[in-house]
Amino acid sequence: MSTLEDKILGEKLHYYCSSSSEDEENDSAESDKETENEKYSQIITDSIEPSFSEWDGTSSNTGPKGVIKDWQRYKQLQAEKKEEQEKERLELINKLSLTCRSSLDEEKEKIMQTDPDLAELLVDEFLLEYQRQRMKEMLARTEKLRFGGVINLETADQFLEAIDNEDKSVTIIVHIYEYNVPGCEAMNGSLIFVAEDYPFVKFCKILGSVAGLSKHFKKEGVPALLVYKAGQVIGNFVHVTDYLGVDFYASDVEAFLIEHGMLTDKKCVPAIISQNENTLSDSE
Repeated sequence: MSTLEDKILGEKLHYYCSSSSEDEENDSAESDKETENEKYSQIITDSIEPSFSEWDGTSSNTGPKGVIKDWQRYKQLQAEKKEEQEKERLELINKLSLTCRSSLDEEKEKIMQTDPDLAELLVDEFLLEYQRQRMKEMLARTEKLRFGGVINLETADQFLEAIDNEDKSVTIIVHIYEYNVPGCEAMNGSLIFVAEDYPFVKFCKILGSVAGLSKHFKKEGVPALLVYKAGQVIGNFVHVTDYLGVDFYASDVEAFLIEHGMLTDKKCVPAIISQNENTLSDSE
């Protein structure tokens, strides 16, 4: 039976070892540990290694199932590649669309708010720019054909010149009147306001006696509105009071001419034209 002292000494002796033997044991333990770690690493590597890799154009299995499997894998890779390219293309388009915003975009938004039908037609920026350029050319040409008032023709020659010497694109409306005939004075006053609203239409007035008309026409035919374009009569309205009465306003005359196709209804004019006309009026 060991004493307490033997136990203490024995435990000390049991746990005591020389420095040389300790080094040898440590080296041996480390060597064993490294060998064991290498074995575990190899096992882990073998276990997580994928069963197949990206298709390289050759098949590891030449049987029907292997060929089908390789073909399916190939199509999958092609689809993934196509999706990635499409995604990159969309990202590039979005980036360019954000960085290329210009005044044309703002103009298009403005038109979208005022005239959705026009905006739907002008989906192409090039088409919009082309139409704006053409509109500028047309307005530059018609700027010289701007009237805005009623021209008083004093002779028959002036009457003929006003029709024959005018640009073929201009609509000419001539009021034939007589003094002291019901409706003639109201028509002259109404045409003043209508002419202001339609500055690109040429409005004229002439006495029936000056134009060399018969007494019967001067009595039964006035007030009369004759409409010309390119030297040809396109409208002939005799004794207009049969339609409007003897007391009427400018809005009544305008509606009458629009109804018979002699004037263009401003409500039907595209926004791009009306905006340019307003800009031209403001500049003057």
